[in-house]
Amino acid sequence: NEKRLIYGHRSDGVSLVRYRRPLSPVDAKYDHRVHRSANMTVIWALGKIRAPDTVLPYYLPQNHGGLPFESFGHLVLNVSQHVNDCEGPLDAADKEDQDIIIADAKVPLVVSSGPALHYPDPPNPAKVIYINKKEAPVLRVERGVPVTFSIQSGHDVALYVTSDPIGGNATLRNLTETIYAGGPEAHGVQASPTELIWAPDRNTPDQVYYHSVYEKKMGWRVEVVDGGLSDMYNNSVVLDDQQVTFFWTLSKDSISIAARGEKKSGYLAIGFGSGMVNSYTYVGWVDDNGVGRVNTYWIDGQDASRIHLTNENLTHVRCKTENGIITLEFTRPLVPSCSRGKRPECNDIIDPTTPLKVIWAMGSTWSNRHLSERNMHTLTSTRPILVQLMRGSAEAEQDLLPVLAVHGFMMFLAWGILLPGGILAARYLKHLKGGGWYKIHVYMQYSGLSIVFLALLFAVAELRGFHVSSTHVKFGVAAIFLACIQPVNAFLRPPRQSNGEQASFKRIIWEYLHIIVGRSAIAVGIAALFTGMKHLGDRYALENVHGLSWAMIIWFLVGALSIAYFEYREKQRVRDQIFGRGNWVLGNEEDDSMDLLSPPNTHATNKESQASARLEIQLEPLNR
Repeated sequence: NEKRLIYGHRSDGVSLVRYRRPLSPVDAKYDHRVHRSANMTVIWALGKIRAPDTVLPYYLPQNHGGLPFESFGHLVLNVSQHVNDCEGPLDAADKEDQDIIIADAKVPLVVSSGPALHYPDPPNPAKVIYINKKEAPVLRVERGVPVTFSIQSGHDVALYVTSDPIGGNATLRNLTETIYAGGPEAHGVQASPTELIWAPDRNTPDQVYYHSVYEKKMGWRVEVVDGGLSDMYNNSVVLDDQQVTFFWTLSKDSISIAARGEKKSGYLAIGFGSGMVNSYTYVGWVDDNGVGRVNTYWIDGQDASRIHLTNENLTHVRCKTENGIITLEFTRPLVPSCSRGKRPECNDIIDPTTPLKVIWAMGSTWSNRHLSERNMHTLTSTRPILVQLMRGSAEAEQDLLPVLAVHGFMMFLAWGILLPGGILAARYLKHLKGGGWYKIHVYMQYSGLSIVFLALLFAVAELRGFHVSSTHVKFGVAAIFLACIQPVNAFLRPPRQSNGEQASFKRIIWEYLHIIVGRSAIAVGIAALFTGMKHLGDRYALENVHGLSWAMIIWFLVGALSIAYFEYREKQRVRDQIFGRGNWVLGNEEDDSMDLLSPPNTHATNKESQASARLEIQLEPLNR
């Protein structure tokens, strides 16, 4: 082998090797002659090289043609032609990326510390942070992709990710510092490393910094780039007609939303409602200056003049277009900060426990100024999709109006007729012979309670869930709870005293409790009826809800007036008995004192036995 190495070095990932060889080959089998003036084909290859070991004590090229940096090719060379002398290695095209570490979700980043040799942002301390054995590199992470740090930098270097470019316990001098991960506990050594997992989300700024808690400027910057939407958001569903994908992530008080069209368009709009009319809409587009915008609107009609610009509190707003595909993103509070009813957007409340109706539309152009008919959509969804925000699923909307109407009618039958009727029977029908009032009271109470449970199960089964969130559900649960106390209360009632004896303290307490709980259940049940009617109107925007509400008001007013009339006649009857006038009764004093939950036959038997006992008494003179 007559080849001799003249010079070689490696800089910025580029290797330069100079060597000398004779024109005529020494080895005719494995070498070729170099012609002075003829064109020759030169082949080349790039790849890894194998280090020497005990088996092969020399360097050996590895296979090439696999990974992007393992390539090969050929060229035509004429050594007699004049070429520029090569004065050294050329700078690599990706020279700036040589000191960038791209985080991988599957491979942890090893964090250590070492001497500052080429710190990128002097002045700096003598010891700085190393990541994967590189001194203070730029770290590039993707939103939605978790980053794992294996911290082995020593117990005096606690890693944290911060918004402050200097670090070093910046909170003491910078009250606006935001800490995204790490802290005083994030320290470890090589023998016992500490694992820190950081998941940058869509709200993480484009640039943050990694530093030590205890020393300033030991680290460097972190570039946060966008990943895929599926990585940045926890849930996603495809909306109607498979034309728009809807993404979201729920937090305690807010929701982050993204929407991406599957067709080219000038703007993309998503709305919350059964249709574009009476919906809260979010429109994303890119203006003539290339700036992405997202505006919010309230739509109450089908022409451009009925589209009203609103001022919702949106944060982290983004909108971009790639090859005509629009993607919009924003974060909004679940409950607007303004008072409900003050402005249209103040009513735009998102309840995570209730399915969210989502619709979409696309069009050719949109404007931030005056809208016209040419801004109307060219494509739109044919029906809303019910998005289950808590479950992370969606389904086409089903018309639940008949189901809820049957539920409401059954509840009205129970709380508006049967249960109040049972109470009125116990109060005003005691004059009926044979214990008729008692039978009516018990049958109507148990019938009403059975219908309540059937209506409840019917609604829960159709709505596929039971969430105590709305006012209607809270009133309904309270009314059912009070109604269920009554049968238990009746089972535990103390025995009634014999005629003429004073009622026991337990009996008095039981009677008061039975009356108060029963009447409270009716009052709460009536409140549940009215709140349920309002909930139905809000859900379906029905025009006849107000008429039905007024009909119920009239029904209960008639009932209240009837009760007032019966109470007046009852007081008049008692007054007439006191003064010995008249004998019109709905009941009598003896019946009024009877046990409300015991059949009166037992009392009649007691009277007869007492009467027969008096007939058997004999009177004899003391002196015969």
